[in-house]
Amino acid sequence: MKTDIKKLVSEMTLEEKAGLCSGLDFWHTKPVERLGIPAVMMSDGPHGLRKQEVGGDHLGMGESIKATCFPAACATASSFDEELLTRLGDALGRQCQAKDLAVLLGPGANIKRSPLCGRNFEYISEDPYLAGKLAAAWIRGLQSRHVGASLKHFACNNQEFSRMGCSSEVDERTLREIYLTPFEIAVKEGKPATVMCAYNKINGTFCSENKWLLSDILRNQWGFEGAVVTDWGAAADRVRGIQAGEDLEMPDSGGENDALIVKAVREGKLDEKLVDRAVENILKFVFAYTENRTSDEPYDLEKYHALAVEMETECAVLLENNGVLPLKSGQRVVYIGAYAQAPRYQGSGSSRVNAARVSSALETAGKKGRDVTYVQGFPGEGDELSEEELQRAVDAAKDADAAVIFAGLPDSFESEGFDREHMRLPDCQNRLIEAVTAVQPNTAVVLHNGASVECPWADKTAAILEMYLGGEGVGEAADALLWGEANPSGHLAETFPMKLEDNPSYLNFGGDGKKVRYAEGIYVGYRYYDKKKMPVRWAFGHGLSYTEFTYSNLRTDRESFGDGGRLTVSVDVTNVGAMAGREAVQLYVSDLTGTPNRPVKELKGFKKVHLEPGETKTVTLELDDRSLSYYDPDLHDWYAPGGEYAVLIGHASNDIRLETRVRFTTRKLLPFTVTSATTVGELLADPRTKPVVGAFLAERLARRGHTDLGTSSGADEKSRNDMMYAMPLKSMVSFHVLTHDGMVEFMGRLNEAVQKG
Repeated sequence: MKTDIKKLVSEMTLEEKAGLCSGLDFWHTKPVERLGIPAVMMSDGPHGLRKQEVGGDHLGMGESIKATCFPAACATASSFDEELLTRLGDALGRQCQAKDLAVLLGPGANIKRSPLCGRNFEYISEDPYLAGKLAAAWIRGLQSRHVGASLKHFACNNQEFSRMGCSSEVDERTLREIYLTPFEIAVKEGKPATVMCAYNKINGTFCSENKWLLSDILRNQWGFEGAVVTDWGAAADRVRGIQAGEDLEMPDSGGENDALIVKAVREGKLDEKLVDRAVENILKFVFAYTENRTSDEPYDLEKYHALAVEMETECAVLLENNGVLPLKSGQRVVYIGAYAQAPRYQGSGSSRVNAARVSSALETAGKKGRDVTYVQGFPGEGDELSEEELQRAVDAAKDADAAVIFAGLPDSFESEGFDREHMRLPDCQNRLIEAVTAVQPNTAVVLHNGASVECPWADKTAAILEMYLGGEGVGEAADALLWGEANPSGHLAETFPMKLEDNPSYLNFGGDGKKVRYAEGIYVGYRYYDKKKMPVRWAFGHGLSYTEFTYSNLRTDRESFGDGGRLTVSVDVTNVGAMAGREAVQLYVSDLTGTPNRPVKELKGFKKVHLEPGETKTVTLELDDRSLSYYDPDLHDWYAPGGEYAVLIGHASNDIRLETRVRFTTRKLLPFTVTSATTVGELLADPRTKPVVGAFLAERLARRGHTDLGTSSGADEKSRNDMMYAMPLKSMVSFHVLTHDGMVEFMGRLNEAVQKG
């Protein structure tokens, strides 16, 4: 029987209601035993359970239960596969049911603003559309098992430095288009049980007490009906938090904040109805879980280990390959680097999983009887390299048919709690890679890292395989991919720049500890590199395969559409190689209307498709008016300018294969107030004022016997036009085209035309 939550709340005392608004301890909500309200437990995620049986801590220092460590978000994002993320969520939901966990903390939808963010391994992408769609898929999978998700960290938690108090200074357009869009998509399509508000401030206000963020946008505009939970310790002023839309404070405050809520209600400073609302939101996820508890769900770690391996094989990205991969039976191969024997497979911090078992590439090669020898070369932690180990690696590489170097970032280089200091691998690894490639042309590098890295040796290697932090099955997955038992199909969810200084946030990332300015605006990731026409090491969306795919027959179901309409885009994809494989078809949109300050292109659709050799499949995607829109702060809404747009199909953001064009028509008009500073160009660009100003100028200039408003007779036509278009109305007084009173009267006519629409 479904619990009547409103009735329960009406039967609670004020003290009981205030008490429910904070945790019992680090991981549990409070029970109200006299009313049959149970406590439920939460656990860190999002790529595995970090349930602690006794006691608790926030950053993963204590022992947690044995659990499956699936690939981290940096890896699963590279799948470009909503179905895979849904399967991952489903598996985690089943494990939560087996271990009696009501809420799993994840997914992380924060944008990868800079490669330096220490928590990038938990975040999905630099692109808001990709991040939102994959987050929503993960949530749907998890919640299909009646376990609540906690979408995090809302919002602009894009660095670890001073994250608990720093203010992210962001203009509204940038917020809406880049940093809020992933959460908007995930909320609307995934409908998470909870949203976790971030530690930081946005434009001076803590997220935990930001009414504009938590109520005006999250609830009123996006329709969120769940509970807002604080990040652990993120509550600021608890009463202001309740007023803003913050529901559950985690962890417990020892009763301190509960008492403040009671006091504020009794003194008339806090409406008790807001407390009731918070309690109702909390009880929604409590009873959604307890009323659907599956106590007999098996906790089969072997089964889920196999799933972790399978998923990682679909997430790894083949960055470079001159034909050395896949390796062939009978080749003598040397594995070099500590990660061949003990891979780095997950990040550090609150998401650290006590993995059930971890496979290594070296162990797997031995079990399969491959002709592989091993030299450590460099350690898995630290940045030291002995001359003896370096020489051993070089000698072994010389004697082998091929060398595979297992490189990556140590735990000490990237973790929750601090940001990276640079984008480099440890110097010892770069030195060894340079030395080995100098003597062995058939050298492949396998990377284990949570975010993009500089690869100064990329042009000297035969192949580079990016495994990211691939979970406990990373070794088996690497073996299958290196030896051709599986075909790489991952595509980068972030750009790899040539060097850190190329990154658009380079001058502002981190800030001064009090404020961090997002001065690059909407130009994050590939949006920036495209606009600057800047070469990158590997572009967003890039990923190679052991087969080849061709695209053909791009078409749309109509040549134009308008407000509220939809456009169907179809393209044929063919596997023209000799091996089965999967391709991530990427759809980008480019604004050709002449609207200033728009990215060259933006991802607005993607789909993963499996193809046997010689097989062709049609991939169909949809666009709507939001796909063409930017956010206009004056309109307080999304706006798609009327005109022509390019629909682009690509293999990567810098590898567009096909293009077609469509037209968009709109009846939506931007806010416009004519002032003395308004230019002729602005008036001619707006359909409401264009007829008025056009007729006026033609009549007035003709009557006065000149057409150039004072430009020199030697100026060419373009110069005259540019000058006229840039001229504000006030300058017409200076050029005796209008009197001051005439300008005021003319402005009135123009504003009247705007009002009439």
